[in-house]
Amino acid sequence: MHEDKILTVYYDAKCPGCVRDRRWFEALAGSRGNAIQWLDITDNMPAVQSDGIDPIAALKELHVKDASGSIHREMSAYSLLMRRTLWLAPLGWLIVIPGIRQLIGLWYRWWVMRRLCRTGRLANVTPLRQTRDR
Repeated sequence: MHEDKILTVYYDAKCPGCVRDRRWFEALAGSRGNAIQWLDITDNMPAVQSDGIDPIAALKELHVKDASGSIHREMSAYSLLMRRTLWLAPLGWLIVIPGIRQLIGLWYRWWVMRRLCRTGRLANVTPLRQTRDR
């Protein structure tokens, strides 16, 4: 585990569940959470896009940037984040095992799309390739 290496977590601060999850994670991480930067995608879309993350993908999937600048998404992103806590580290390793990763990924995508459709959030976002074409 590399708790001293900074992770940047791109999260949706307009999603009450996402904010709750962040607070819960920060409580579990304790001092290990000091090396995690939380970036609200809704207020920082230019920074998100400059890191090469599509705005729609940012709403649909968790993205985490590691200390080397690599972007991890979905279950790989959750795994990196979970491994920062003592209690969630075993789960962080488990969710990236082939087969388990795909099953949890399917459920996660369904859950996120349901939330975004219910709140009408996807209608207000322009895909990155369209913004670059302008």
